[in-house]
Amino acid sequence: MVIKFWGTRGSIPVCGKDFIKYGGNTTCLEIRDKKDDVLIVDCGTGVKNLGKEIIKKNIRKIHIVFTHQHWDHILGFPFFAPIYDEKNEIIITGCSYGTDDLRAIVSKIMQPPGFPVKFEEIDAKFKFVPMCREGCYINNIFILPIELSHPNGGLGYKFIEEGKTVVFLTDNELGYVHQGGRNLEDYVIFSKNADVLICDADYNEEEYKYRKTWGHSTYLQALDLAIKANVKTLYLFHHNQDRTDKDIEKTLKICRNILKKNKIKIKCFAAIEGEAIKV
Repeated sequence: MVIKFWGTRGSIPVCGKDFIKYGGNTTCLEIRDKKDDVLIVDCGTGVKNLGKEIIKKNIRKIHIVFTHQHWDHILGFPFFAPIYDEKNEIIITGCSYGTDDLRAIVSKIMQPPGFPVKFEEIDAKFKFVPMCREGCYINNIFILPIELSHPNGGLGYKFIEEGKTVVFLTDNELGYVHQGGRNLEDYVIFSKNADVLICDADYNEEEYKYRKTWGHSTYLQALDLAIKANVKTLYLFHHNQDRTDKDIEKTLKICRNILKKNKIKIKCFAAIEGEAIKV
């Protein structure tokens, strides 16, 4: 598998000299399997640039998996150029275990006065497929879902190909159990021995005192999960909209110092927009 970050930011896109390294686009991942088939996870603003890449490579069949319906994860969908080409087939799943909500979410994004082009007017062929609780294959990758602890719900995922495992837990509060969500121990079991854990690390400890129940984790909670689950590599993700490159570097340094002090061999990084990692 190759994972590429097209958007790493949370809540709202940002720009400016303080956000150059880690990027300002909201959540979007591209996952390619060994056959080079593409799977998109979430359509935050980062999906716009991914769409240009897909057109260049003349990819006609596109799978999209959504974690949940909040704006920063769907905002880029109307600007994803492949949806306007009648030759393209787009298969969408995720958010929950049904398709009705998912179809409504996608169509609501593109309704006047919010957007001038209606979903019914775009040209690509669409299929909406339910996400199976027991997991399913998309292309050559097996995907296993888990309920997120987040307001209004959602799904996190484990992506498995030929024994390699990537766990994606964005918009997930490890310090509080929301309705329909799981507890810390469940996420530890789900992430156990993963090659890569990409984890919500929106808040610092001081911020979390005032924002508990808002649906996000601190970077130390993400690190704690990685340690308890014995993952090989942790990527801090869903960077706070106010977190500058320098702030993220400080956060990363703290995490790495904790690992070094305790002689824990987990590699720790902060997700960088445009970076691709091979698993």
